[in-house]
Amino acid sequence: MAVPFVKLSPLVRVIQTVNDNLLAQAQTLYKQFFPYGVQDDLPDGWRIGTVGEIIEIHDSKRIPLSGANRSKMEKKIYPYYGAASLMDLVDNYIFDGKYLLLGEDGTVVDDAGYPILQYVWGQFWVNNHAHILTGRLGYDVESLYMLFKQTPVKSIVTGAVQPKISQANLRSVQVVIPPEHNLREYNDLVEPLFSLFRANEEECKTFTALRDTLLPKLMSGEIDVSAVQL
Repeated sequence: MAVPFVKLSPLVRVIQTVNDNLLAQAQTLYKQFFPYGVQDDLPDGWRIGTVGEIIEIHDSKRIPLSGANRSKMEKKIYPYYGAASLMDLVDNYIFDGKYLLLGEDGTVVDDAGYPILQYVWGQFWVNNHAHILTGRLGYDVESLYMLFKQTPVKSIVTGAVQPKISQANLRSVQVVIPPEHNLREYNDLVEPLFSLFRANEEECKTFTALRDTLLPKLMSGEIDVSAVQL
């Protein structure tokens, strides 16, 4: 018997495809606004700098939680992030706002050598395996996200057994720093894209929570939808 709630998964996939397209648009615009690399001749007002000049690192606020501690929690409503992904839900939060997470140890780069990034917002917790970043000198979280998506960092990874990107090495990466007014123009242009992205992600979370709540009840027969007209 087909049930209406099972159809949520294709809808989630559609929303995720839309969000992939939104990120692709933001990245295309970033490349158009900031087409120069560290080896290029730069226009007036542009300069070569380091990542350390354009980021704020909030790692000192991190508090790791063991699996045993998390298993005792009851509310389970706030995201708990690790180096590469959402790991769990917990009953409290230590961050509130928009941040960029960049993997510090463990899974820190993808196959092409780019950093593992998580664009996060709202109230959440982070363990001690991800750097927690915001931007400076005109960079906001979104433009910082786009910068790192095209900045290879494999050369700064240390540790053969446990790959690691240290704060010092991250700060040392050379980047092109454009004038702040260029960044403000870009930030204003892509904010509607990211606003829609965030709204879509929240909708996906709602659908997923609905599925996870209702599907076991449907499968067990606790909820009877035999009379539902589709």
